[in-house]
Amino acid sequence: MRYLWLTLGFLCVGLGFVGIIMPGLPATGFFVAAAWCFSRSSEKFLHWLLNLPLVGPLLRDYWAGLGMPLKAKWLASASLSLAVSTSAVFAIRMPWAKASCVMLGLIGLWFIWTRVPLREKVLAEREHSDSDQA
Repeated sequence: MRYLWLTLGFLCVGLGFVGIIMPGLPATGFFVAAAWCFSRSSEKFLHWLLNLPLVGPLLRDYWAGLGMPLKAKWLASASLSLAVSTSAVFAIRMPWAKASCVMLGLIGLWFIWTRVPLREKVLAEREHSDSDQA
């Protein structure tokens, strides 16, 4: 099982790097998935991923429960929307596949805005709770 998680982790890292270059491919989700896979297969590669200069700080914040900054949520939402709409309009021919693509995109947007905490809100809540304890 360890080798499966390791392979999936590297696949997600590769897709994440492609997503950095290609507009419309959401890189952040792939890097979060890679971190999850590496957490089940290799501490060494998890440490490597969390210390990458471009994505490491965002992953560490997410891993620490800080969520995403508002700007990153908007960027992720725009990238996801662009990728889904472009795929549904130009790349997918079958109506059921178009509908599935749009539904998955909507689930992704729902997840970003309802399940991933807003970093600024988490920090404000932590500061408020720290001032209450003092």
